[in-house]
Amino acid sequence: MPTTPRTFMTLGSSLAGLLLALQAWVGVAENYPQFRGENANAVSPVPLPVRWSDANGSPSNIRWQKALPGEGWSQPIVWEDRLYMTAAVPADPTQEDATRPESNNGGYGRDRDDLVNVVYEYRVVCLDTKTGDQLWSTTVKKGTPPMPRHSTNTYATETPITDGQRIYAYFGMNGLHCLDMEGGIEWQRDLGVYAMRADWGTASSPALLGDRLFLQIDNQEQSFLVAIDTATGEDAWRVNRDELSQYSSPFLWKNSLRTELIVGGMVYRSHDPATGKLLWQLDMNKGRSSATPVAIGDRLFVGNEFRNRGGDDDGGGRLYAIIPGGSGDITPPGNSMSGEFVQWRMDDSGIQMASPTFCGGNLFFFERQRGVVHCVDAETGQLHYKSRVPKAAAFWASPWTDGRHVFALDANGNTHVLDGSGDDLKIVAVNTLEQQAWGTPAIADGCIYLRTVDTLFCIAAAGE
Repeated sequence: MPTTPRTFMTLGSSLAGLLLALQAWVGVAENYPQFRGENANAVSPVPLPVRWSDANGSPSNIRWQKALPGEGWSQPIVWEDRLYMTAAVPADPTQEDATRPESNNGGYGRDRDDLVNVVYEYRVVCLDTKTGDQLWSTTVKKGTPPMPRHSTNTYATETPITDGQRIYAYFGMNGLHCLDMEGGIEWQRDLGVYAMRADWGTASSPALLGDRLFLQIDNQEQSFLVAIDTATGEDAWRVNRDELSQYSSPFLWKNSLRTELIVGGMVYRSHDPATGKLLWQLDMNKGRSSATPVAIGDRLFVGNEFRNRGGDDDGGGRLYAIIPGGSGDITPPGNSMSGEFVQWRMDDSGIQMASPTFCGGNLFFFERQRGVVHCVDAETGQLHYKSRVPKAAAFWASPWTDGRHVFALDANGNTHVLDGSGDDLKIVAVNTLEQQAWGTPAIADGCIYLRTVDTLFCIAAAGE
């Protein structure tokens, strides 16, 4: 019998239940060690709280909340009973309000030259997951930024990653910093300063496999993909990339044949993580890559954003379902919708900034500009529905799921909870925080760690 995404979903649910039972037996906490969690798919193995504000916006199910200094759209990460996060904090506290990221529908707002004259402290911060109390804070670098950023971006947008032995904090052109679990600096790397498209800044987070850390450093001058030895901070290998500024994060696809390092762009590419050797490539018909892929067992889903701004990247917007074993150019010939290693192609998929999530046999894509959700059958690539989420602002943060619901955080701090099982849009709840929120939350042990422009919330069901 052929294996389908629903088969993988059932198998995944069974394994998740077994893992959770074992965790309860031995008292082991669930970890969330990187962008979108251990498997980079933002799936909770246990049910998550659905409501944390009533119709009037009054809060509930909020275990704790802590004011945050500085700026950062990076996702928190969780290891055992500790939460780690990054922030870029003005050394002069009186400059905090003037430097906070803006929400201005794509304009540039303040003069970007003002930001590069601010002295920042680039910090890695550790909190207790139960109380939110700060356990330590380490400043890994202090100085003025080496390059401008968009007024809606931050200088701490990349999510850190941990293997439980070290924390790896990448601050874009402000370098890569390795710390031990108590905040001591082990090594640091300056990976260069390169101009980014329109001075928008950087966003790509690292990936990790064994003793190798992977960074996709795309820019306007010389893009490259690099594997770094986690113990020494030295290059294990490096390959140049024929891409300009892209913003998606590298993704490790562990399929039944091999493990592949997937990197996005106008051309998607797969590399051998041990050597950097190119395994296959797929032409996306241009476009811009901001969303990170998702995999369901032996099916990989990759796509990028449709662009129509009169630029060199006009095009894209395609979504592909890929199976293992590809080599060379796997782009379907002509304008075909499938090929030997491409099961299907979908155009106008709705992929933009937010990475997709998988729930109930379907893929969910949330648009940035219009607050629209696309629900796509993962097995066939057919569109179930495309609907405007009522009263939703732009979606920048990536969605997450507990296998029953899909959670989508909009730019105004409202989390829209969708029924993930049906073929039509059904809103289960809308939770209001009324704070700007562009960063993707972390989820661990049934808790949601949601970061707004100035506050970190721990959301947990009553009695948890």
